[in-house]
Amino acid sequence: MSVSSAGHSAGQVPASFEIKSAQLPLVALLLKSNDGDVLATDVLRQFGPGGESPDFFDHDALVIDFSQLDPQQPIFDLVPLLKVLRSCSLVPVAARGASPEVMAAALAVGLVEAPPDVHRSRVAAVAAATEPVPSAVETVREVVHEVVREIPGPPTMVVDKPLRSGQKVYARGCDLVVLAMVNQGAEVVADGNIHVYAPLRGKAMAGARGDTNARIFSLCLEPELISIAGVYRTSENALAPDVQGKAAQVRLSNDGQEKLIIEALNS
Repeated sequence: MSVSSAGHSAGQVPASFEIKSAQLPLVALLLKSNDGDVLATDVLRQFGPGGESPDFFDHDALVIDFSQLDPQQPIFDLVPLLKVLRSCSLVPVAARGASPEVMAAALAVGLVEAPPDVHRSRVAAVAAATEPVPSAVETVREVVHEVVREIPGPPTMVVDKPLRSGQKVYARGCDLVVLAMVNQGAEVVADGNIHVYAPLRGKAMAGARGDTNARIFSLCLEPELISIAGVYRTSENALAPDVQGKAAQVRLSNDGQEKLIIEALNS
């Protein structure tokens, strides 16, 4: 009988480890500029030390999405951007949506190639949920596909005290319920929905990790900024009179246009 150098019979699976598919949370950085310096500066301004949200990430795995960039434009040096992302507690692991030349550059700096983003496609999500288990030939592709899906976390975080200017609350992997006022300059963020049973006068960002079904609810909507899955609106664009200062909800349109819909809540 042929025995491997590790002491296992040829063809046998070692008892010391086992390969299994895994489901892990993964955030995506959707690039909208070919200027590496601008990208690095903007990322640091938002998430770097001393930035607007310096503690937003906690060593989260990241896929860099190049699908919005012009494939005819030359790619910038990826190494400085990767260093900036790591300084913001992000761990770049993969790239997607890139031209062959850009993907080659990404692979050269240690990233792996991920499949196109299907997280925002409701039709694709429904189809994937109803498909049978793939054959062994498709195992590797399916494992990578599962990585980009969010894993449900604790159902709700509850905050029962007013949030003052400068205070920030992040409900990682769950919904956020605030029972008191969110003052101007305060910030509430959730991977799921945000419910504010009081005036909302600060910033509110729901679906922070890309959940396009997330919503924001408030009994008195007067926000500085509202955002669903990265689609945002600031106070510079005034709300309609039927929702300004009234009970309302914020959601994304379901027509594929990814625009914010702000509606009054029926009494």
